[in-house]
Amino acid sequence: MSETIQNTKSLEEQQKDFQTAKITVSKNAVKRLKAVMTSDGKADHFLRMSVEGGGCSGMTYKMDFENEKAEFDKQFESNGLTIVCDLKSWLYLKDIEVDFSDDLLNGGFKIKNPNAERTCGCGTSFSA
Repeated sequence: MSETIQNTKSLEEQQKDFQTAKITVSKNAVKRLKAVMTSDGKADHFLRMSVEGGGCSGMTYKMDFENEKAEFDKQFESNGLTIVCDLKSWLYLKDIEVDFSDDLLNGGFKIKNPNAERTCGCGTSFSA
């Protein structure tokens, strides 16, 4: 009986972790994203994070600027930026951290994904 209670608690903890997880975007990444949004005439938009099949590891990260949310989108705020994510992608993107570096050789957006089992060398695709 106590084993069943422990399994239930574990499931409850997993559900709580799933519900309280978020997407974090660093100040450097927000600064760069807002600059691009402004130059594209989309300063009033938000960042949509998603995944799609493809890439050398199986799934590819996707970032878009949008101004419409779907009914079941999850929404977050990080360093003054609104981020949305569809539920399917959320399974793979929960608790990711997005950063940006303007380093000449290795610059660009970097995504740290605790859900990825393997990532490719370029950092734009992963498998889970």
